[in-house]
This record gives sequence, C-alpha cells and structure tokens, in this order.
Amino acid sequence: MVATDFDAEREYDDEQFSAQSVFRSDRMKVVLGYFEPGQFIPVHAPDSDVAITVREGRGVVRDGDDEHAVGPGDVVVVPAGEDRGVKADADRRLEATLVTAPPPTDAEHDPVREGLKRGEFDPRGGD
Repeated sequence: MVATDFDAEREYDDEQFSAQSVFRSDRMKVVLGYFEPGQFIPVHAPDSDVAITVREGRGVVRDGDDEHAVGPGDVVVVPAGEDRGVKADADRRLEATLVTAPPPTDAEHDPVREGLKRGEFDPRGGD
C-alpha cells in the first residue's frame, strides 16, 4: 500500500506549480499538486482520463471548453482527449490530488512545458 500525507509532501515553488509524485504504474499516476496564487497547469489534451480532487483553496479546472470554479471537496473528472488545465485563484493557494489513467506521455506534456515557459494558462491562444 502507498500512503502519504498532504502536509508531509507539501512543497511550493515560487516559479510554477509543484507536483509531488505519490504513485506511478503503467496504468495510473497520482500526484499532489501545490499551487501558489495564480499558478497553473497549462491547458493540454493528453490521451488519459484525469480526476482532480481539491483539498484546499480555490481555483478553476478547464474541462473542454468549460471552466469550473472549484473549492475544497470538489471533484472534476476530464475524459481523455479533452482540454484540461488547473489554475489557482489569484489570491490564494490551491492544493489538489490529480489521478491520471493511463499516465500521459512525455510528448503529451509538451503543451504544459510550453505554457509554463510562456506564462500562459492556455498556450494555444485561449488564455
């Protein structure tokens, strides 16, 4: 069994969101996401499902063309191939668990890296 604690894993980064890996297999990846105010995972559309559960804070989760305001206890599931992204509100931190199945490939995260480099939530121009 893999077990961890949000408080023990908590690590914020002033430059970009922090993702602490909890578990990874060929079928699933589990990370704890820590976002300073305004930080984000840029919009991308990998070929994997994702379930995002907010533990603390507030923000938005992109699901296709929709953005859902989220807070503690909210769960958003985005199917494979749909645009997705997570962004903390400008005035508070956000902590969430992100479970992807199967784990995205390195190439599928190119839009994430590009969006972080350019500082854009939606690197394809929908920001």
